[in-house]
Amino acid sequence: MLVVLLALVFTAIELLPGDAATATAERGEGAAGVAVRRRLLGLDRPVWERFWDWITALPTGDLGTSARGERVGDLLAAPLPNTVLLGSTAFVLTVLGALTLGTWAAARPKGLVDRTVDLASTAAFALPEFVVAVGLLLVLSLWTGWLPAATVTGADGAPAGWTMLVMPVLALTVPQTGWNTRIVRGALADQAATPHVEAARLDGLSTRQVLLRHALPGAWPAIATGVATSTGMLLGGTVVVETLFNYPGIGTVLAGAVADRDTPVIAAVVACSAALITVVLLLADLVRARTLGARS
Repeated sequence: MLVVLLALVFTAIELLPGDAATATAERGEGAAGVAVRRRLLGLDRPVWERFWDWITALPTGDLGTSARGERVGDLLAAPLPNTVLLGSTAFVLTVLGALTLGTWAAARPKGLVDRTVDLASTAAFALPEFVVAVGLLLVLSLWTGWLPAATVTGADGAPAGWTMLVMPVLALTVPQTGWNTRIVRGALADQAATPHVEAARLDGLSTRQVLLRHALPGAWPAIATGVATSTGMLLGGTVVVETLFNYPGIGTVLAGAVADRDTPVIAAVVACSAALITVVLLLADLVRARTLGARS
């Protein structure tokens, strides 16, 4: 699947108007100079041949060379830790928020809390990351001045302060918390109808004990699948969020690479993202297999 995905990336970039040679040409550079640049970048070769050379070098760790002459591995090495920090923080907050809200709603089925959480989670999931980001910029930066509107980097290339992480993290966390809260609530509702949970309730156990000891363990497979799905959504959202907040991450590099029609950089980002998503989905499958195996 990863090979097919990367082949589609190469093909899609080939179909876009223009190419890396024209996109990265110097101001005033003539047709002869662009032709030389196109030959140096290998753009005069068939796309399938360029893809084969790139994909066969990938297992050795060679991600190719960008249209501007930089090694792609070196180009991604600097912003990668910043994206990992942003994505992992949003991921942890998403999981914690979804488990808290979903369990809280499940403890009071059909009550005011349950209806409120259901409405709020639906609204949160319906909001794209860029809408949340723009709203946060208006409220927390332009109107109140509490947080900086753009990210300022230090000498090491990382955000200069923790306050510059708040809005990007929230912009990623809010929609995915809404999605996963609904999954947690639905999974716990399904478990509430199972015989062992009903038996625990009839035994006089408290609502907290029934949820945490009997319902939640059986709900883990569905919750793990939802969280794994959110990984891809979080990675996709970082492109928009990092661009809006001028955050120095891989999303910003990817946006520039698309503008430059820089196929090796785009393919490298897709390969890294797809590999991470694959690992997370595998872990979710292992959690599901282990849970269902233990129950059987």
